[in-house]
Amino acid sequence: MTHPARYDAVAVAFHWLLALAIVGAFCVGVYMADLPLSPTRLKLYNWHKWAGVLILAASALRLLWRLAHRPPADLPGPAWQQRAAHAVHWALYALFFAVPLSGWAYSSAAGFPIVLFGVLPLPDFVAADRAFAETIKPLHGLLAYTLATVVVLHVAAAVKHQFIDRDGLLERMRFGRR
Repeated sequence: MTHPARYDAVAVAFHWLLALAIVGAFCVGVYMADLPLSPTRLKLYNWHKWAGVLILAASALRLLWRLAHRPPADLPGPAWQQRAAHAVHWALYALFFAVPLSGWAYSSAAGFPIVLFGVLPLPDFVAADRAFAETIKPLHGLLAYTLATVVVLHVAAAVKHQFIDRDGLLERMRFGRR
């Protein structure tokens, strides 16, 4: 079975949708964390939770799509760079799930249910337990900052490929035909 020259439109859409959602959820999360208790803070927490649920769902769909559709072949290059690229991609996929699940666990343990869009109550991920909530809260933040760091590495590698290597890597993940 041969590898395609580029990612298909569904994979590209998942990539950019998740990129925007993750950057947006991260920015909202950082901003809301230091706000005083107010209606704005509560609204942002709900938006952040909704984004997390949607990121989790899109990540599951993206993973299923990826498992069913062969990606383009690795670009020629040193073996260590190919290993690093695979490690970063695996880390991204793991964090796509770990960050929202840890947030959901924190919200459930803290006794704050998630009601998607204010109309669809989701089941608690864990039982309410304030001590556990205080334990998992910093984990959610640590995982989110780890995801942000891995995203920056991913973007830096893409920029290197585009402007230093000039190997056409970005063409594989853009909309439209080449």
